[in-house]
Amino acid sequence: MSAIPKQRVSIIGGGGNVGAATAFALIAKGVPADVLVVDVVDKAAEGQALDISDASFMMPGTCRKGSFKEAGQSDVIVVTAGARQQPGEPRSNLIDRNYKIIKSIMDSLQPIKPTAKILMVSNPVDVLTDIAQKTSGLPRKQVIGSGTYLDSGRLRNALSEITGVSATSIHAYMLGEHGDNQFTAWSTARIGGRSLLDHPKMQGIDLDKIYEKIQRKAYEIIDAKGSTYYGIGICAATIAEALLNNTSQVFPVVNYVEGRGCYLSWPAAIGSDGVEQSFDANLNAEEEKKLQKAVVAIKEACSKYE
Repeated sequence: MSAIPKQRVSIIGGGGNVGAATAFALIAKGVPADVLVVDVVDKAAEGQALDISDASFMMPGTCRKGSFKEAGQSDVIVVTAGARQQPGEPRSNLIDRNYKIIKSIMDSLQPIKPTAKILMVSNPVDVLTDIAQKTSGLPRKQVIGSGTYLDSGRLRNALSEITGVSATSIHAYMLGEHGDNQFTAWSTARIGGRSLLDHPKMQGIDLDKIYEKIQRKAYEIIDAKGSTYYGIGICAATIAEALLNNTSQVFPVVNYVEGRGCYLSWPAAIGSDGVEQSFDANLNAEEEKKLQKAVVAIKEACSKYE
């Protein structure tokens, strides 16, 4: 009996920390896929692939170095490559530099498999997801970004510490624009079918301090060790797994929200076709204002790259 061909996931920028963490997470999670590590720095891609392949001997997945042309024919393409923001650098300048990088990547991937799904991880992820969709030529539902999934995970961990309830049983999201214009959708947060804010241990809790803790965490990690990669690596691998296995799980990812007219970090069900459903969260008036601020910022940034 012939073996069933493995699905392929390619990690663009796999020679770096975030890309390598994503590739390793796919292998460690037992995803039965052929994981390709792709990078403009060939030596870095080779080293990461060789190292990660050592972890695959008792897992169904495999890992090897790949080319951009191979990546273009993958089922899922995860993009972690991009320029880092320099101290004092305006956000607009960072977007300009990353626009050139993302366009170059999409050109190198051509021809892109028509059914491929692209998962953007590079920042600023909301704007770069829009750019990736325009430059790849794929339908909007097939191009998404990691968005506020990690931020929402940090939120759920913090709430778990307060309530004593498992983070997996807390339904709460950070939404909007990943970064400065993200916000906590407290009005939609639930535990056991009830409002999170009605939980006895949430009484008297300063919600602003929780938000500030979430916003500050990445900076604390960067200050201590230079960069963050394990958390985002497992998040990217989990989204990629949903795309491969058609799980229809709901994640707060960057997806094109028709009612808002732009890409933003918003709850969506993810499956083998990409975005299967995008949900209209029932926000209160204050949260709606914060969302509108994020929408305006994203549209303004994206308008330059029509």
